[in-house]
Amino acid sequence: MTKYIFVTGGVVSGLGKGITAASLGRLLKTRGLKVAAQKLDPYINVDPGTMSPYQHGEVYVTEDGAETDLDLGHYERFIDEDLNKYSNLTTGKVYWNVLNKERRGEYLGSTVQVIPHITNEIKEFVYRVGKQTDADVVITEIGGTIGDIESQPFLEAVRQISLEVGRENSLFIHVTLVPFLRGSDEHKSKPTQHSVKELQGMGINPNLIVLRCDEPLEPSIFQKISMFCNVKPDCVIENITLPCLYEAPLMLEQSHFSSVVCRELGIDAPAPELTEWEHMVERIKHADRRVTIGLVGKYVQLHDAYLSVAEALRHAGYALGAEVDIRWIDSETITESDAEAVLGALDGIIVPGGFGQRGINGMILTAKYAREHRVPYFGICLGMQIAVIEYARHAAGIADADSGEFNELCENKVIDFMPGQSDEIDKGGTLRLGAYPCVIRPGTTMERCYGTLEISERHRHRYEFNNDYREALTSAGLVLSGLSPDGRLVETVELTDQPFFVGVQYHPEFKSRPNHAHPLFKGFVQAALERENA
Repeated sequence: MTKYIFVTGGVVSGLGKGITAASLGRLLKTRGLKVAAQKLDPYINVDPGTMSPYQHGEVYVTEDGAETDLDLGHYERFIDEDLNKYSNLTTGKVYWNVLNKERRGEYLGSTVQVIPHITNEIKEFVYRVGKQTDADVVITEIGGTIGDIESQPFLEAVRQISLEVGRENSLFIHVTLVPFLRGSDEHKSKPTQHSVKELQGMGINPNLIVLRCDEPLEPSIFQKISMFCNVKPDCVIENITLPCLYEAPLMLEQSHFSSVVCRELGIDAPAPELTEWEHMVERIKHADRRVTIGLVGKYVQLHDAYLSVAEALRHAGYALGAEVDIRWIDSETITESDAEAVLGALDGIIVPGGFGQRGINGMILTAKYAREHRVPYFGICLGMQIAVIEYARHAAGIADADSGEFNELCENKVIDFMPGQSDEIDKGGTLRLGAYPCVIRPGTTMERCYGTLEISERHRHRYEFNNDYREALTSAGLVLSGLSPDGRLVETVELTDQPFFVGVQYHPEFKSRPNHAHPLFKGFVQAALERENA
């Protein structure tokens, strides 16, 4: 029978519940178990697709086109399994589904209530992810902090699941903060005790408690929490803040994390095989080269807005034995007069995705600087569109070239709406989303990096290369290096004669893994390293 693990958080938000859940998933997978992961988010948005990056961070896109929480990126990177639309559920989606069922008469005239209708919808979703993937273990993270009003229906639903599947098939892990008070020079267990009491008041008794801390805890803390929170002594696990998040599975397993989980769930599985992961962490710690990459974007004040891009850059560095120093550069600060001062010391430049007109001029100046100075350039989604606009203006002689997104009245929209897209449709869930195939042109940088002529990558965009300008731009030297199989959509552009100048309409960062760097990021960082050593 499928085993269900529920991860909750207490005291404060941002404790790393997602990293804890992802680390456990990795450990269980290395024991030979098939693991599925999902996130339950209490916000009322149907999905994060229309949310500001400043509020939510990046939107992570799955293979089947679901716009999801960034924690799913952690799950995929750690567990190395493709997740799907059943891996992220919000309060908004729950109510949307329930209200649509009510309108269709599926409740047969019943009064629709939080219990049982809302909780049943949540339970059905949790059960479905296990069935869809035929998983041995389903790890479900409940967003928010214990005590939040918004998360109460989710907690009630998972309490009911635990009762339905049996205590022997369900497990609750509570992640809490143990603060250190400088004044008294001691850690405090009381916030954890209160958080567990709050959880117990909802009918949930945690089986394991994971303690987030910045420094090692003294034995008395473990003893107190074990005694007063009613958990076994070895079920209190220390989770120290680490310089590299990919050390987390190894650090947690030092406290026998997955062994305790398997014991509590009655799972008979071999010891975790962590050799590959250990070697990867050693490579990270002993990187003997350094490369500086400028990430030029509009949301750089919140690094989580580009979380997967930053991780993919680091993954490439791990594969090449190099530490990637990311310089976060606000595109609004770049002008013609200071482009050299801002960009001149960089070994490579990446312009990631984004929406809206703000900061676009700085990005265009960035692409121009990279092209003219042969600095390795990697444009992702918006970054590809920026490269096309810049090339059209300054290399193809189309001085007013622009995107329909930035200038509706422009006569030369080298970037414009995709077929079927317009300002008239709803903004949520209507982009080109999920995995699509791409055919690579032989003899290009794309082929050199991928080593194949057919790929599949994940998309999230509404605008695309305008085919009316194919001849004008290619005759000026721009290479259309990747097309959709029917040849209708331009998926990638490049300047093949440069060390690395590639723009892709898709988001390759979503498929990068710490132990399997994405080939385009690896090629980009390699080119940057060669420039740094030139």
